[in-house]
Amino acid sequence: MATYVLLHGAYQGGWIWQRVTPFLRAAGHTVFAPTLDGCAERRHALRPGITTETQAAEVSEMLFFEDLRDIVLVGTSCGGMVAARVAETTRDRIGRVVLADALALFNGETVADHVKRPTAVTTDIGTGPSREDAASRMFISLDGPTKAWALDRVTPHPVAAMASPVKLDSFWDQKWDASVIWCKQSVNPPVAHQRRAAETLGARWYELDTGHYPMLTEPEALAKLMMRT
Repeated sequence: MATYVLLHGAYQGGWIWQRVTPFLRAAGHTVFAPTLDGCAERRHALRPGITTETQAAEVSEMLFFEDLRDIVLVGTSCGGMVAARVAETTRDRIGRVVLADALALFNGETVADHVKRPTAVTTDIGTGPSREDAASRMFISLDGPTKAWALDRVTPHPVAAMASPVKLDSFWDQKWDASVIWCKQSVNPPVAHQRRAAETLGARWYELDTGHYPMLTEPEALAKLMMRT
């Protein structure tokens, strides 16, 4: 059986994976869904200096202290950026990489190079959508109860992790056992961006006919694709 480490995207926390983890555990897998520094229940630690790289370093520390090996590392949305950094800095602990409708930036790129976001509510330390924007744009594909549940859990994301260029010294130059899952109803990240990732990695390509939050709309189908080797 495998060990899955699930990395969430912007404005989220480990809570976003609640509907997926039961399917993975029912198949006998061990699952970790950590909340990244400064996010969700850790929003009280939001401060200057949190970047994709510092978030990844913390996850890498978790892998070491939990002594996790042969990991299936899953990143969604901005969590794809964190997953890439974790993978390249802890290469010996990674078995597979799964990018689920994820941002997969090349070294030196920023989120804004690939995703055009409406004006967000931004401070010196955090950025995020208004509740109205999240309801009418981000979560538009969710059913009413799920949308209300998710809206109550949206929190700002560390601004530097969204705005600063990513640092990936070797991820794209290494060979990985990888999968890319594209959500066909999702606008961002664009399909061309995800195909670039799949082609560069030589990854398996999967599609789900749903929006950007497949872990909420199609959790069983997503879990099945994550478990494909």
